[in-house]
Amino acid sequence: MNSPLHAAAQQLALSELGRLAPEVSELAARFSASGTPLALVGGCVRDAILGRLSTDLDFTTEARPPEIKKLLQGWCDSIWETGIEYGTISGSRGELQIEVTTYRSEHYDPESRKPQVEFGDSLEGDLRRRDFTINAMALVLEESSTRFVDPFDGITALNEMRLSTPGTPEESFSDDPLRIMRAIRFAAQLGVTPDAAVLNAIEVMRDRLSIISAERIREEFNKLLMSKNPRVGLSLMVSTGVAEIVIPELPKLKLEIDEHHRHKDVYEHSLIVLEQAIGMEDRLGGPNLVIRLAAILHDIGKPKTRALIPGGGVSFHHHEVVGAHLAKSRLKAMRYSNDVVDAVSKLVELHLRFHGYGSGEWTDSAVRRYVRDAEDLLVHLHVLTRSDCTTRNARKAATLAATYDDLEARIARLAEEEELASIRPDLDGNEIMEILDIKPSRKVGAAYNHLMELRLDRGPLGREVAIEELKKWWALNQ
Repeated sequence: MNSPLHAAAQQLALSELGRLAPEVSELAARFSASGTPLALVGGCVRDAILGRLSTDLDFTTEARPPEIKKLLQGWCDSIWETGIEYGTISGSRGELQIEVTTYRSEHYDPESRKPQVEFGDSLEGDLRRRDFTINAMALVLEESSTRFVDPFDGITALNEMRLSTPGTPEESFSDDPLRIMRAIRFAAQLGVTPDAAVLNAIEVMRDRLSIISAERIREEFNKLLMSKNPRVGLSLMVSTGVAEIVIPELPKLKLEIDEHHRHKDVYEHSLIVLEQAIGMEDRLGGPNLVIRLAAILHDIGKPKTRALIPGGGVSFHHHEVVGAHLAKSRLKAMRYSNDVVDAVSKLVELHLRFHGYGSGEWTDSAVRRYVRDAEDLLVHLHVLTRSDCTTRNARKAATLAATYDDLEARIARLAEEEELASIRPDLDGNEIMEILDIKPSRKVGAAYNHLMELRLDRGPLGREVAIEELKKWWALNQ
């Protein structure tokens, strides 16, 4: 425990904690004076060593919850007890969010991931129950000194960027199957490589994920997808069979390729589209869940629509429509919000629309409809469409990029002239009823839709022309 590696880790962690949250020393002194020292623990120690500590801090202590609450009073701005049944008291001070948990010793029901919580009597026992060795380290903040505790040599694993478990992986994943997803997420998020024993346990025990709620799996999947290198995590999900449980449409993209019916590797193509979309996320203000989901799901309709063309070749007619339905179904099963489900499925359905643009032959009416159909997802659609070009033919790629540049330029020009972002008829429903002297009814909606079609076809009509066109339509449709 006194190795140079441990000494360096202790100094790094202490320095990072002091830089980010120097006021914690005052809180540590309170606990130390009570005879129950406070310890920074788990992922916070790992992140402090890596220089990526956040303002959400996790601590553990021998003190029981009532005593923890008493010690936090006067230091925290606010305190809450939502996790008290698990021994946790939470609080905030300025931007800091902290959780202080009594040493725990847990036992799991094999058919549930909910632990039977018992308070433990040692820090080492508390660390033993944790998921991975890189998360089983602690920094004890005693008043006169600091002590680095690492009973499972997590610092060596972290130094080697290796993922291992305190006990056997089988024991860890049996206790909490969600750790299977966490292992894969850490690979994408931290760049660590799971040990062979961990990978084997994931493959053997992946069906245990069935006892985990869809919401919890979704949250781990989101963290994976929003990581620095989601390809690593997605590839691990596919190679270990976890994807078949969580998002089975992904491995199905590995379509058979034979020498007579050549086509792109749709799975690999989708990963490249994801990476290219991530490279353009600055257009969306930074990392964006909707565009990342749309990128990996945009072609999931291809396996169901795949047809071999006599003489060679493959077609995927209407795969965007089929894909939109599949995306909606999968995302609902994963318990995504309706807003995310609707946005991603719409992007999947629209992702091929640009290819009808040709060399710029679209009329202004077609451009208006493109904008109208994309609505507030227009920039997302720009990013997805551009990312969908993965050809190795430099000339073809340059032509596609230039053609899309032209489309965006036309959209910008029309937007400046016509306020495309809020396309609507020249007359609203109240004006239609007043002009036609009718009451609210389906006819008002039909008249409104007619004027909208004229607006899309011809651009702004002006009030007088719109009234004239409305009356012509009315004469034919009474």
